Amino acid sequence: MSDIVRMGDATLYLGDCLEILPTLDKVDAVVTDPPYGIGDIWKGGAGGKSSWKIPATETHSWDMETNKIVESFPLLADEVLIWGGNYYDLPPTRCWLLWDKKQNDQWTTAQAEMAWTNLDRTVRTFRMAQCEAATEYKGKTHPTEKPLRLMEWCFKWISGHTVCDPFMGSGTTGVACANLGRKFIGIERERKYFDIACERIEAAYAQGRLFA
Repeated sequence: MSDIVRMGDATLYLGDCLEILPTLDKVDAVVTDPPYGIGDIWKGGAGGKSSWKIPATETHSWDMETNKIVESFPLLADEVLIWGGNYYDLPPTRCWLLWDKKQNDQWTTAQAEMAWTNLDRTVRTFRMAQCEAATEYKGKTHPTEKPLRLMEWCFKWISGHTVCDPFMGSGTTGVACANLGRKFIGIERERKYFDIACERIEAAYAQGRLFA
């Protein structure tokens, strides 16, 4: 059994997405940031914060589990956006979303990240240096948390109203949905991050949406 929390247009599940996803109806879009499937080469780094160093054995377990579900996302929704999708066995696409992390090198050894999509668009790039996301990102609460401005930018290209994030983490996708008036379904199996996601999404609803 999973814990379920509802607030505003968001429904949040505490549990394993492998068990919960089959119980859900089809959604308009999947927008997510799963473990990247790089346990063989990743050394457990997480933004330079020692408390976020993750053992290689744990990254391997993530890889085995996420590989079972990520490739099925295009069957769950008409629109799919997967950060780190370049590490998975997904079909060729002409629309990659790129995150240029130029002013954020202190958080990672990577200068950019890529999101696979099934959208019929050309490549798009989000540049951290051109907005306030770099400052906001310093307060992240999860080792692989994406900046809120980045996730809101992603929804410039996603038209679907009901959005699912099977790897919700600390809830940034849900906060973006609350701000932009999208319906959100989030799944997270770690209680610590589930509770953080609930707090952040609830606060976003309390502040009011950016758009009616």
